[in-house]
Amino acid sequence: MNTATKITAFAAAIGATFGTAYAVGGAVGPEEGARAAAESGEESAGHGGHESGAPEEKESAAEPPGGLQISQDGYTLDLERSRLKAGEKTELSFTVEDGSGRKVTAYDREHGKDLHLIIASRDLGTYRHLHPTRAADGTWSTPVDLPKAGGYRVFADFTPKGGEGLTLGADLAVAGRYDPAALPEQSAKAKLADGYEVTLDGPLTPGRAGELKLRVSKDGKPVTDLEPYLEAYGHLVALRSGDLAYLHVHPNEGGPGPVVSFTATAPSEGSYRLFLDFKHDGKVRTAEFTVRTSGAGAGAADEWGDDHGAESGHTH
Repeated sequence: MNTATKITAFAAAIGATFGTAYAVGGAVGPEEGARAAAESGEESAGHGGHESGAPEEKESAAEPPGGLQISQDGYTLDLERSRLKAGEKTELSFTVEDGSGRKVTAYDREHGKDLHLIIASRDLGTYRHLHPTRAADGTWSTPVDLPKAGGYRVFADFTPKGGEGLTLGADLAVAGRYDPAALPEQSAKAKLADGYEVTLDGPLTPGRAGELKLRVSKDGKPVTDLEPYLEAYGHLVALRSGDLAYLHVHPNEGGPGPVVSFTATAPSEGSYRLFLDFKHDGKVRTAEFTVRTSGAGAGAADEWGDDHGAESGHTH
């Protein structure tokens, strides 16, 4: 499959300044970062969407980026609870409702699942790619254990039966002592457990499509027998630092390794956090990178530093 997916330009710059104690009063708004979760007690909805297809040089400003909007095209993401406690395993339940307020129960499958759920902290230090289960009445649920306090964003990536693909987002506040973390340095190499290493090569350029190549090795040797995960040899999610605009790209044709290739376009200059999921020896692993774009695109891979990855996990 040769799919190029892109998120739209969305001019938003967000400053998130936190104290060391994080007292949750409500869900987190994208304009205020995790401070809103501690102080405002209100959940805000930005603009979100899901797009796939060939890259374009320009995209209509009316078409929103993925994950920034809690409602779009008559569908709404409704979290049963918007507050959790850090370090406690909790059941997270939610529904997708149509324009009449009915719970959606029919979906078109995308990569083996009716719905993909992503949870990421506002500082992009914690990442979860989850696959919840759906009850007969349309209620989705999955256990979550978020290790750190702060503001989080929940992304539901799905296609309603016979409709267009969407990515809706909602805010989640996690109570506890909050220690702010800086975005990891720009990187083109991620070292994982068990001797795995993934290197990233290729530009992420605002307004122009580029090929991202991710090469997987283990103990210094290329991995040439990657296993299909969700009907592909790899999945890539990119989140823009600040507003957490969401980009989910599927790989170009190829495999089973050592290179997994994606085509992507950055909507704007800025910093992005990339999360690659791949499967080998029966286990799904996540490699994580920070990429900072400019008008000239990302720098060469050998100019970037190492990234040992954020705290991440999977539930299937």
